[in-house]
Amino acid sequence: MSLDAVISDLKAKAESSSPLGTTVKFDLGETKIHVDGTGTTNVITHDDNEAACTITVSETDFIALVKKELNPMNAFMGGKMKIKGDMGVAMKLQSLF
Repeated sequence: MSLDAVISDLKAKAESSSPLGTTVKFDLGETKIHVDGTGTTNVITHDDNEAACTITVSETDFIALVKKELNPMNAFMGGKMKIKGDMGVAMKLQSLF
């Protein structure tokens, strides 16, 4: 599954989920994915905006996380995923995946 397909699926899930009430950014290196859940819906863009929580992960591991092939806790504990900012915000992402 390509990154574009994963992002498309994530956008569909995000729009139908309850707003996060905050902002999150995935830093995949060259690609950034910004989730703005402060409005009435979650909006996903490729903007490199500031966020309450930034999750740094490789593109390959991001795809595995979204496809549920990689456990988020194992990724975090194994150093495959780094979280900067509000850890509580990262926990809210479960509702999008």
